[in-house]
Amino acid sequence: MKYRKLGKTGLEVSALSFGASSLGSVFRETDDAESVRTVHTAVDMGINLIDVSPYYGLTKAETVLGKAIAELARDRFILSTKAGRYGADQFDFSEKRIISSVEESLQRLQTDYIDILFLHDIEFVSFEQVAEGAFLALDKLKRQGKIRFSGVSGLPLSVFEKTLACTELDAVLSYCHYSLNDTSLLEILPLLEQKQVGLVSASPLSMGLLAGRPLAAWHPAGADIRALCQKAAEHCTDKGEDIAKLAVQFATANERIPTTLVSTANPDNIRKNIEWTDEPLDEELLAEVLAILEPIHNRSWASGRVEYNSNVII
Repeated sequence: MKYRKLGKTGLEVSALSFGASSLGSVFRETDDAESVRTVHTAVDMGINLIDVSPYYGLTKAETVLGKAIAELARDRFILSTKAGRYGADQFDFSEKRIISSVEESLQRLQTDYIDILFLHDIEFVSFEQVAEGAFLALDKLKRQGKIRFSGVSGLPLSVFEKTLACTELDAVLSYCHYSLNDTSLLEILPLLEQKQVGLVSASPLSMGLLAGRPLAAWHPAGADIRALCQKAAEHCTDKGEDIAKLAVQFATANERIPTTLVSTANPDNIRKNIEWTDEPLDEELLAEVLAILEPIHNRSWASGRVEYNSNVII
């Protein structure tokens, strides 16, 4: 496993990191014992960053993860969770709620501090609400020793540009913007590097678009994006390869992106993902897949309020 610096935090994070959303039965019903084994497998094989949120499984993911990490030495992993989003349409970024949210997360996670706290999907509320409430909470939580570092997460890249114009961040969490079909994250790398902001990139499979399996009905991608991603997956299958493998290898190969989150509640799956990162990338297959996906390159979908999506190519 390779390790890279996470901005100015001083943390060295594994190139592949563990997203615990699956532990909340977000994608399928999961077995808690199997979920715990998955976390232990990830850490034993070199993953040292674990990310979760109270939103995932409506607190189930944090609760199950808490059981898993209670059996591990605390210095073996870096723990990030989130605050501000608690349901599909439930958001509260007030100072009081962010502070109470962290207290609740600490209880579920069975730990006394969070390494990184991300404000979760801030594009769904007015920026003023976040700036006047949540940002104050982050400073208080740091002074109290409840969190070590802080940042924001969101889908539109403008979330990070707007926030960094207003305040300092230790890290950001972006998803679905560094994958085979969308590398628009590269556009904001110079800004993040200039300000030494740590970057966590999530969902190299674009929330299932590149998984090579039937796509969930809720997926927000348009029909043309779905169709070409399916075509690319079938091309890999015809070549005897798995597009998921190519996607994970592609996402973790870029040295400028410190870490890439993948999520699973299956020990064999996380083992497979980790092993993929150590195998050489099939450059010929990559070129063929990128050519198939070229017509939809950097096309995405809207998320949250209109002001954050003015530059989104749909």
